[in-house]
Amino acid sequence: MSTPCASIAVSTVIFTVRPTGPGGRHELWLPLVRRIREPYHHMWALPGGPLDGDQTLEDAATAYLRLTAGLDASHLEQLATFGGLTRSQGADERVVTVVYWAALPAQDAAAGEEDLNVTWLRATDLPPLAFDHSLVVAHALERLRDRIADPTVARSFLPAAFTIAQLREVHEAILGRSVDAPNFRRHVLRSGRLQDTGERVPGTPHRPPALYRFTADGAPDFFRSGPNPLHQETP
Repeated sequence: MSTPCASIAVSTVIFTVRPTGPGGRHELWLPLVRRIREPYHHMWALPGGPLDGDQTLEDAATAYLRLTAGLDASHLEQLATFGGLTRSQGADERVVTVVYWAALPAQDAAAGEEDLNVTWLRATDLPPLAFDHSLVVAHALERLRDRIADPTVARSFLPAAFTIAQLREVHEAILGRSVDAPNFRRHVLRSGRLQDTGERVPGTPHRPPALYRFTADGAPDFFRSGPNPLHQETP
């Protein structure tokens, strides 16, 4: 039996939140890049590309994210490896892809490029994607929602100082539904993960909202909680 050639690639799922839902509810969005060659010519795909021999996996993910979407993420976390036998049908060789994921505050995501070959779309309302990237996004969303009980999951979506309402908006975007505001406020304040900065939102009449930050102790990075990255062998 002959051994097929195989190559290693990297791709990145990077989320942000935008107030585009009903009544201004926040939703998850992610950037996609249009493929300009076969296989899957003209289809949308996650930012990424082949691994060069002199690159680390994370360096390659960072470089492709900047090259294809004009984005810089302060923290990338390895999500899973996708290496199904049929995932790269039409390519000259089998492609095994190491997937990273991250999140960006809305103001940082807005700095990314958007042209004919780059677009931002709702993470829950995507067209068919190249390769198995639809499955990759679905897996990323599942892992994200599995961790939402920890208030610090929202860390990378937010500026350094934020209101509890902004934190709740991120949770609603991840869950895809509204949450009860008073109960949410009690939960996050009792969690011990927030610290009142002593500052208030400027320019707000009456009772300006307090600004909080995550505490340094026991506040993991955005994707650090939960199990180790999974290895996906998709058909």
